[in-house]
Amino acid sequence: MGMIKYIKEEVEIIKERDPAIKTPLEVLLYPSFKAIVRYRIAHWLFVRKHYFLARWYSQRTVRKTGIEIHPGATIGRGLFIDHGHGVVIGETAIVGDNVTLYQGVTLGGTGKESGKRHPTVGNNVMISAGAKVLGSFTIGENSKIGAGSVVLQEVPPNSTVVGVPGRVVKQNDLKVPREELDQIHFPDPIQKELDNLKNENVCLENEIKNLREIIEALENKINK
Repeated sequence: MGMIKYIKEEVEIIKERDPAIKTPLEVLLYPSFKAIVRYRIAHWLFVRKHYFLARWYSQRTVRKTGIEIHPGATIGRGLFIDHGHGVVIGETAIVGDNVTLYQGVTLGGTGKESGKRHPTVGNNVMISAGAKVLGSFTIGENSKIGAGSVVLQEVPPNSTVVGVPGRVVKQNDLKVPREELDQIHFPDPIQKELDNLKNENVCLENEIKNLREIIEALENKINK
């Protein structure tokens, strides 16, 4: 794809996914727009084994945008980084099409691996603010990772993951519509457990109450 066509596509993606955009020219001010376009140039240098130039250009981008994308990473079309400061994408990470990352997301390694040591993120995945995905495993397509989650193992497609460590709390729903790709409407497994305990407690209290009534009835019969 030619650079001009690619830039036009990126502008349309940012306009589509960020309701704060009022005019196309605003997109040119976005750090994420600059970071993604500059990544494409650095990646072009990297695959042609101009490693020093690729890293030099990449590090200049980090200083200008606060977003660090290693030039060796493989990124598909339609990546959107919203308020991207602190986003880190490692060298062997693979990011599919139409992926959305929020601020502070890390696609990193554990420090214990060689070769492929960063995650593979499937198509149509959303990773919320502050989430850390660490290791060489796959986040299945159409999945959502909750804010602040730490994901350390494979995530099946069509899943919702929350918590530290991250765990799947929802799976096999239909693909999430674009307008619902927010960071708020996630299941709360802790609240669910508390609600279950509350319901069990109510049931136990009712059983105790019934037993007391039976005992009192028996005592009344005996006293008569």
